[in-house]
Amino acid sequence: MNTDTRLALHHARAADLRAQADADHLAETARQPRDLRVRLGWTLVEVGLRMASAPRPAVAC
Repeated sequence: MNTDTRLALHHARAADLRAQADADHLAETARQPRDLRVRLGWTLVEVGLRMASAPRPAVAC
């Protein structure tokens, strides 16, 4: 394979990888607020379930 052809293919592949990395980075930053809302929601559900459950009986020492 000609060295110029190999270099051109390398540059094209590198540009594709950079574009994919940028897209993945943008997707990750867009997903973070949703993850925070999900964690907060499940924490509130857990707290609500603990408050709604019957209290544990006291253990005599």
